[in-house]
Amino acid sequence: MKVFFATDIHGSEICWRKFLNAAAFYKADMVILGGDVTGKVMVPIVATSPGHWEVTFGGQRVQLATQAELDDIKRKIRDRGYYPAVMSIDELDSLNEEDGSVDRRFTQEMTKGLEMWLDMADSKLHGGEIPCILNGGNDDIWEIDDIIEQSPCVSFAESKVLDIGGFYLASMGWTNPTPWNTFREAPEDVLATKIDAVVSSIPDMSRAVFNFHAPPYGTGLDEAPALDENMRPMLGGAVMKPVGSTAVKAAILKYQPILSVHGHIHESKGVLRLGRTLTMNPGSSYSDGVLQGAVLDLNEKKGKVNRYILVNG
Repeated sequence: MKVFFATDIHGSEICWRKFLNAAAFYKADMVILGGDVTGKVMVPIVATSPGHWEVTFGGQRVQLATQAELDDIKRKIRDRGYYPAVMSIDELDSLNEEDGSVDRRFTQEMTKGLEMWLDMADSKLHGGEIPCILNGGNDDIWEIDDIIEQSPCVSFAESKVLDIGGFYLASMGWTNPTPWNTFREAPEDVLATKIDAVVSSIPDMSRAVFNFHAPPYGTGLDEAPALDENMRPMLGGAVMKPVGSTAVKAAILKYQPILSVHGHIHESKGVLRLGRTLTMNPGSSYSDGVLQGAVLDLNEKKGKVNRYILVNG
């Protein structure tokens, strides 16, 4: 069974399209997106007069005078992982004045974008003929869970064990604490409890695959730029430090699944072994429109990973 795994596309529509196309390109039997599916930023496009709009994008103020120009800038915004929101000047003023209105509008645009993505998946993956598994990550808001759960062609994996062709995929989108206090993060002892609760449902540990968003601590798969007291990368990002999870590392060493896939830390692309467990983080370059991933050949009869390759494009 050939599986394509990617993670951390953060709302980039071009990366989502590449993820869906990876099934055919790599002749994969299944595609898995490990977490941080959605984006973080909404970009207002203001209607200044009938048939004319204005937007600030990429540090430049852009005037739009045709529907084609509007459609083009919306596509560019979505490809960067942002959500374009067309609104009137009065609507923009209301967003700036009313408490909570920005968050409500962002959630509206994000959910609309996610529903559009799921429709794409239905078309590209032949209505679920090619299995597609999505998981949340620490940056994903809670509203995505019910939306993905209701999809007829995509499976939501969070805190579940899914049978994937005779292997058992255990998924956990939560991470250890970050400086940004994101949605799905918890202290290491709580994270360990959550992991154990999921893993306890695996019927055969010799065929287990872990899909934990946080990479294991101190393995090189979790090296991120060290931050100073102002939350800025030290020496322009030249100073690195391990920021992964001790609970995830302990779980891998304790249970020894055949494979453990991770994301969360974009810079730390790599593969290693923790005991018998093949452990990897394919990294992420979503902001450049590049999809990084791993093609995995799983041997159902022998219960092992035959071969793998890290890919990008």
